[in-house]
Amino acid sequence: MSVVNVPVGVAFSGLGPLVVEDVRDDGRRILVSARTPAGPAVCPSCGTWSGRVHSYHQRTLADMPMDGRSVVVRVRIRRLFCSTLQCFTTFREQVPGVVERYQRRTVRLTAQVRAVVRELAGRAAVRLLGALAVRLSRHTAIRILLRIPAPRPPIPQVVSVDDFALLRRHRYGTVLINAVTHERIDVLPDRRSDTLEAWLRAHPGVEVVVRDRSASYAEAVRRALPGATQVADRWHLWHGLVRSVEKVVTAHSRCWAAAGPKRRTLTRETTTLQRWRAVHNLLDQGVGLMDCARRLGVGLNTVKRYARTAEPEKLRRPPQYRACLVDPYRDHLRERRATEPGVPVVALFHEIKALGYTGSLNLLHKYLNQGRERSDRIAPSPRRLTSWITTKPADLTEQRRVHLDELLAACPELTRLARLVHEFARIMGERRGNDLDGWMKQVRDAGLPELDPFLRGLTQDHDAAVAGFTLPYNNGPVEGVNTKTKLIKRQMYGRASFRLLRHRILLA
Repeated sequence: MSVVNVPVGVAFSGLGPLVVEDVRDDGRRILVSARTPAGPAVCPSCGTWSGRVHSYHQRTLADMPMDGRSVVVRVRIRRLFCSTLQCFTTFREQVPGVVERYQRRTVRLTAQVRAVVRELAGRAAVRLLGALAVRLSRHTAIRILLRIPAPRPPIPQVVSVDDFALLRRHRYGTVLINAVTHERIDVLPDRRSDTLEAWLRAHPGVEVVVRDRSASYAEAVRRALPGATQVADRWHLWHGLVRSVEKVVTAHSRCWAAAGPKRRTLTRETTTLQRWRAVHNLLDQGVGLMDCARRLGVGLNTVKRYARTAEPEKLRRPPQYRACLVDPYRDHLRERRATEPGVPVVALFHEIKALGYTGSLNLLHKYLNQGRERSDRIAPSPRRLTSWITTKPADLTEQRRVHLDELLAACPELTRLARLVHEFARIMGERRGNDLDGWMKQVRDAGLPELDPFLRGLTQDHDAAVAGFTLPYNNGPVEGVNTKTKLIKRQMYGRASFRLLRHRILLA
């Protein structure tokens, strides 16, 4: 064992309150011998100073690693007499700033361990600390993590609330944050309205609650805080509109798909038309919906959808083609088949092969059989057309904008729909919540029944929707917390159940 030749005040600055007597290196670790300074010490119970020594004993502490090796500090601690009557006869002197009571690590090493377990929790923290020459078990890491005091911020006036999955599709929790500073306030074990109501009653001071379209959260706020302002998240309102727009686009696909390529009668389409006729024949005979479903062997919702459709043509859908390897050679194929209608497909295959085509002959056969070479633009799917309608026009390419205009011109209902969507986007972007009632009236006058469910939702949550389009708050920050929670769950979950997960969310 050799004596370490290093300035003690530099290497062991965290041991300043102690008197370092010796530092030795045994090859695996560094041993530090120290003692408490002479002089009186304060009794931790009554605060009386005393200098009468009763006895000595030694404490062994782990300190910050040095040179990739662990550091062990052996401190001689005094036990002193207390001169106060009715107090402890003796007491053990404390070394504040170096070690806490009942601890085997110095304060600065504990701070480093806490910083690691706060980010990584159990096994991952143990692996990283092991590389830093700090040894502890995963159970100790969890205990240290749970001993870190969770922040207790004051209850704000504006709270944002949202749910997150504890076990997807089975159990969910609720997280509450400060909608202004984005500080985490609390985490609840479920998303029931009673739980949130109890929390709001126990934490007075909340005046504004930002939430999604959840009816349970809305009911909890109404019962607990009747005078509070509820703010519906703008993204969820826009998302609800987009889903309704897709239903409108799908219902009117017969109109706008005519602007695309000619379609062949597909087997699936033929089956759909036959099923529609069968459903309406049974309905004309007075057969009920449930009986129709049993006789035809289809679902009740399918029968309801066919029954609501007055004309079978409305059930037709445009072909949904994906981009493929033949698309770059569409012009060449169209010109060759225009000049020479009987040209063999194999010849066309070899020609585009020489131009750089890397696909197969079967793919070319399928492409030509679908007639995709006869049109410059294939009709988009309803979802793609919905995304074009709900996208800011300036963000669309010139070609896509022209294509969209052609499709909208082929269907008056879609023209009205696009105008309503753009007006809704302007109201949302310019925070004109007072204009929402006028927009809803325009939707009712437009004659688009597929938007009725969205209108009913806005009517039921009218005040919150207007507040969402007027106030600057939204649920974006709490959605970010949920995203970080997914990372925490992937790092660890289940070792200490909900208690550990809640603690990590609040510490994040």
